[in-house]
Amino acid sequence: MKQLLLLRYGEVGLKGRNRRYFENVLAGNIKKALWGLENCRVLQGHGRNFVEAPPEQMPVVLERLQKVFGLVSFSPVAVSGLSLADIKETALRELAKTARPGESFKVETKRANKRFPVKSPEVSREVGAYLLAHLPHLKVDVHAPLHRLAVEIRDREAYISAGSLPGPGGLPVGVSGRGLLLISGGIDSPVAGYLALKRGVTLEALHFHSPPFTSARAREKVVDLCRVLAGYGGRIMLHTARFTEIQKELRLKCPDRLQVTLMRRMMFRVAERLAAKRRALALFTGENLGQVASQTMESLAVIESVTNMPVLRPLIGFDKEEIVTLARRIGSFETSIRPYEDCCTVFLPDFPAIRPRPDEVEKAEAGLEVESLVAACLETVDRQEVTPDPAL
Repeated sequence: MKQLLLLRYGEVGLKGRNRRYFENVLAGNIKKALWGLENCRVLQGHGRNFVEAPPEQMPVVLERLQKVFGLVSFSPVAVSGLSLADIKETALRELAKTARPGESFKVETKRANKRFPVKSPEVSREVGAYLLAHLPHLKVDVHAPLHRLAVEIRDREAYISAGSLPGPGGLPVGVSGRGLLLISGGIDSPVAGYLALKRGVTLEALHFHSPPFTSARAREKVVDLCRVLAGYGGRIMLHTARFTEIQKELRLKCPDRLQVTLMRRMMFRVAERLAAKRRALALFTGENLGQVASQTMESLAVIESVTNMPVLRPLIGFDKEEIVTLARRIGSFETSIRPYEDCCTVFLPDFPAIRPRPDEVEKAEAGLEVESLVAACLETVDRQEVTPDPAL
């Protein structure tokens, strides 16, 4: 016998004329998340999605659904006929499965079918009284109940659930356009990528490596981080660019104190051109205001000035502890702290400029063949499609 899950969404239901598009993208993402699970079906209804699966598959189904952006909650439900008597009997069976003597409950009703003759508050009162009469060892608590019994009355049937699990919220991946994430091997950029996915962005990633100064293991770490993100957003195209020659030129011809600023400006130039080729609409970074020397207001302004593309920084107002907490929750933290350096930590000066001036930065770049360096870097880009870990 198969079990039925009712899936609820939040913001998607507020999209007016675009609502059907958002609903279809969400349904497609649910199907992708559950791909490979035999005997599992996704059913799309008005204002709700359902998943039907064998009970033994439910732990995997629930784990995967918790990574589908756009879902706010989901509940195992029992199906009832459209009569108050049927609803009462079904509610009694569901609550009796989980409630123990002395525990409290509350009935909450949502009447999506306005043709149903009994209004929501009255349904809740009638069902609650029926449950109390048949389960006298329980008590009602309308403020902080241990059990919330949800009754949802739809067009053809009613659904009763005795509990729910939270979803990740946000918007379905794919509804907000394409973005290019500048991803290092650190803690911050994968978390920024996660937050971009949560707002519906289809994400691609760009990583700069500097062989022989950075190792193959540093690049493998980035692939693994993209694999974590792919668990939330589906397959991710990872672009890897060789940055060695640019860093050598900066080291040879530019002041030490401006190395970080100049490096970031070159990265943004490369990223902008790659983004244009990939039809990405914005760059995403893990920058956070005030965390390091290159993340002061002055530094961010000087670095960003080389691109006309929007630069979005989801972590701009986070403190480090908040970022680490989120990294642990999404599963990227342990990978991020592997001890393999990326190119951002190569040739770091002892005293980087904290408030670089535009004129001094432009003067430092005057001796560089900026366009040829950027073009040569773009020629080194290779691509790898990263998919979710099949074990997850």
